[in-house]
Amino acid sequence: MLFLETLIGGLLAGTMYSLVAIGFVLIYKASGVFNFAQGAILLFSALLLVTLHEHGVPFVLAVLITLVALILLSILIERLVLRPLTNRSPMTLFMATLGVSYVIEGVAQGLMGANVHALDVGIEDVPVFIGDLMISQFDLIAAITAGVLVGVLALLFNKTRIGISLRAVADDTRAALSIGIHLNRIWQIVWAVAGVTGLVAGMLWGTRQGVQFSLSLVVLKALPVLIIGGFTSIGGAIVGGLIVGAGESLGEAYIGPLIGGGITPWFAYFLALAFLFYRPAGIFGERAIERV
Repeated sequence: MLFLETLIGGLLAGTMYSLVAIGFVLIYKASGVFNFAQGAILLFSALLLVTLHEHGVPFVLAVLITLVALILLSILIERLVLRPLTNRSPMTLFMATLGVSYVIEGVAQGLMGANVHALDVGIEDVPVFIGDLMISQFDLIAAITAGVLVGVLALLFNKTRIGISLRAVADDTRAALSIGIHLNRIWQIVWAVAGVTGLVAGMLWGTRQGVQFSLSLVVLKALPVLIIGGFTSIGGAIVGGLIVGAGESLGEAYIGPLIGGGITPWFAYFLALAFLFYRPAGIFGERAIERV
């Protein structure tokens, strides 16, 4: 019973990592940019939401204002920072997003302060019993939220013209341009959708940890998820998050006592290192094909 509770709790907690990783996958798949600023966007969304709410704005209206602000921010980043750097090296683009992350954090701190805020989205972290199994209500709702988000994204990218255009751009940018697909517009849409996922992740992580500037460091936990699941697959982000969450919980429960605890901070990176040795592209990642 302890094993099942630990496993299920870890799987549910892993969906929190998946929500962060999905934002990376969306942008990387469409443009090949590893967007390190996703963590700062997550922080900005949670901080703006809680600041608006603390100043008397009704919660639903605060969510809508934050959503609009994030969409505009994401489009501005693509338009003003990344579009002028088109065709530059991946390292140049990565450094650009790294710089953007610090700018966002600095502006957020200047406008909204650096105090720790409590964010309440109406989800209590209380135990729920399913038969004899005890799980966290918060983790269960977070998992359902991740599932709904993935379902919406699947419909968007598989059943709409925008989704078909996105897949065409991801498969072959030049061919997509040759048939009249507006590349910059597609990138703006993808960045905006990534901003929306950042808002969802920011609300949940802000509720779990409190809204503070260390919240942006959750991006570091998304890296093992991406390595395990693959940088180009939304499904991979979900599976990678589940593996990381379950691995951390089981490792802490069964290996931790043998070595004095402290498994959680590094175990995900151990799993990612193992995948780099045996499956560098991740479970669902696309293997690079090089012609010589």
